[in-house]
Amino acid sequence: MSWDSVVERIRIFLVESPIKMARLQGVGNVKGSVKRVLLEVTSADGIVGWGEAAPWEVFTGTPEAAFSALDIYLRPLILGAPIKRVRELMARMDKMLVGHGEAKAAVEMALLDILGKATGLSVADLLGGRVRDRIPLSFSIADPDFDADLERMRAMVPAGHTVFKMKTGVKPHAEELRILETMRGEFGERIDLRLDFNQALTPFGAMKILRDVDAFRPTFIEQPVPRRHLDAMAGFAAALDTPILADESCFDAVDLMEVVRRQAADAISVKIMKCGGLMKAQSLMAIADTAGLPGYGGTLWEGGIALAAGTQLIAATPGISLGCEFYMPHHVLTEDVLEERIANSAGHVIVPDGPGLGISISEASLRGNAKILAER
Repeated sequence: MSWDSVVERIRIFLVESPIKMARLQGVGNVKGSVKRVLLEVTSADGIVGWGEAAPWEVFTGTPEAAFSALDIYLRPLILGAPIKRVRELMARMDKMLVGHGEAKAAVEMALLDILGKATGLSVADLLGGRVRDRIPLSFSIADPDFDADLERMRAMVPAGHTVFKMKTGVKPHAEELRILETMRGEFGERIDLRLDFNQALTPFGAMKILRDVDAFRPTFIEQPVPRRHLDAMAGFAAALDTPILADESCFDAVDLMEVVRRQAADAISVKIMKCGGLMKAQSLMAIADTAGLPGYGGTLWEGGIALAAGTQLIAATPGISLGCEFYMPHHVLTEDVLEERIANSAGHVIVPDGPGLGISISEASLRGNAKILAER
């Protein structure tokens, strides 16, 4: 690729993929299928890069809105844009269109994928170089049928998978305490147990519930109350032995500055779809590092493209040290558009070694492994 190469063509796909199991979460439930947007960008030199936008309607937005944002508003900015001037294009998109961080993240992914392929470097290399090649993988205990999740744990733990995050606040409290007792009773300290309320509690009465679950020695308790209740979060962080992790309370750097000022969390969840891109995620972690808050690699309902980008981000960002929850392609999606899924081994995601995102997508893998609802 010549250094003055530009974007020559883009294709946008709104796709739907079936999932193997229902997921119960405090902020909303998912079953049957998930939708997301895939973006193919081709440079004037013929190099193809891929990106993915995976909004969730109860969290950030809708896939249909991301599709329209790319097709109607961002397309004119993307076409003809210099491939190597990624930051400039991101700034222009922010000026042109408020919000829609997932759509903008997809553009950034695709351009970095092209740059990596052109130079022989991985996206992690482009982001500063690797500090890790393997990332601990967390699997969420969120099936409405806990017995099904328990059977999965019985298969996963002997194979080396030890990080599990239970979605709490979705069943009666007494039932959730029995589930925690079962997990600790059967697996003891062999598992790294985390809890995630996804904003399910109200500040009034939350402390008693949190003290109950604190007794099970989780690694962290994630977002117990709605995002605006930072004073309540600060109270939990001060009173409990277990660290409090901010997710919905921390979308961007402005949010994080307020979290730090109020001492409302001990750690943060970093999601590309929340931040609006990999570089913005690294900027977020620069603040978190300064404040002494480690990061955790969270997700919404991404497929293999976005999760490849997530692994590259975590590989190059020292502060995202609490692992990741990139389990969707292997454990939840019945199929994915990648020709070969990103490797998992002994409870870890293996960061791809190849150039760019380190993944391959063909026309056959795209059309054979996703239901295409719209294409432009």
